[in-house]
Amino acid sequence: MSQAAPATNPVSLRQDARVIAVVGVAHGVSHFYHLILAALFVWLKPAFSLSYAELGLLMSVFFVVSGTGQALAGFLVDRVGALRVLYGGMALLGVSALVLSSAASYTALLCGSMLAGLGNAIFHPVDFTLLNQRVSKARLAHAFSVHGVSGQLGWAAAPAFLAGIASISGWRSALVAAAAIPFAVLALLYFNRHVLYADPIEKPAEGHKGAGGQGAGSLDFLRSRAVWMCFAFFLLTSVALGGIQSFSATTLIALYNVSLASATTGYTAFMLASACGMVVGGFMAARTLNHDRTIACAFGAAAAMAVLLSLSLVPGWMAIVLMGAIGFSSGIAGPSRDLLIRAAAPKNATGRVFGVVYSGLDLGMTLGPLLFGALLDGHRPSWVFLCVALFQALAIATAVGVGEGNRAPALQKA
Repeated sequence: MSQAAPATNPVSLRQDARVIAVVGVAHGVSHFYHLILAALFVWLKPAFSLSYAELGLLMSVFFVVSGTGQALAGFLVDRVGALRVLYGGMALLGVSALVLSSAASYTALLCGSMLAGLGNAIFHPVDFTLLNQRVSKARLAHAFSVHGVSGQLGWAAAPAFLAGIASISGWRSALVAAAAIPFAVLALLYFNRHVLYADPIEKPAEGHKGAGGQGAGSLDFLRSRAVWMCFAFFLLTSVALGGIQSFSATTLIALYNVSLASATTGYTAFMLASACGMVVGGFMAARTLNHDRTIACAFGAAAAMAVLLSLSLVPGWMAIVLMGAIGFSSGIAGPSRDLLIRAAAPKNATGRVFGVVYSGLDLGMTLGPLLFGALLDGHRPSWVFLCVALFQALAIATAVGVGEGNRAPALQKA
């Protein structure tokens, strides 16, 4: 038996790598579509004579639909299987871009945004169900790391891709080109269906109740304190992220009197460093079971640097370095966060748990810009980074609460 292991390990590694890569590509498309409208606001505003409030509503509609749909998509994933739901979500993204490209009114833009939000809703419950079922446990930390990095790359690619094409051929051409991306990935998913197929967790023929059964048992996980603490964790951290994404450049200009180019560089440093942090965080998460402690250290450091930024005590160039450091520290927490949720999920409820928990992400991304925009309207730019630090500190408390709850059963057994 000791001689057979080396022969099987390379095959397992190749299959794990293939699953991780394909799921990562799909997740990158999801994040790309988060910004499919925001990247084109410069063209959409004059084309439809829209106010900034109307532009903001397009984003709010996307995230409200995505957040609501995400909580429901988890049930569908557990019932019919992750791959089938992924097909549907990817197709909806492509259709939404085509609808947006042919829009002749603001109402049509709202409809396209709703379709995009509905397509986006399925990705987290689908992705994490596929990774948990199809990737070996020893490589899950690295799988979650790649999953997070691919999302960051999707965010980074959207503005360059869409604005680049729109500046040459117009915003409608940019959306048509964007529509081709999910359809191409849909073909990639179908080609790799044999390594991605995951059985539904719920069987329609089974009528018994329980953690994975039908009827009331399907909702048993909602009584779990850990699930709602994970939801609160995502809500708090995404409020902070929404503020950084929307107003970090404006805040840096107000606090440090730097140029727009330098302020934008600060946000770019945050995003790139966050991706690097996720890679490092994957190796760290693979070497410990105390994921809440990793999260506490990472977010504690990020919160401290956010407070320092708010005080305007460093020169402008150092503010950009601190933005990168905040992104790196926050990125380290990513893989540990996903493993913490996995450990808190009741057996056979992965899709439902990740769907409900990640709906907190969409809610936070909806609320964050509203809160931080109000702070800037009230001429309180320093409060932006203070609130970022506050929400990150509150998130530490929820993560530690989940971690302590996960450790308690193991201690009782010991």
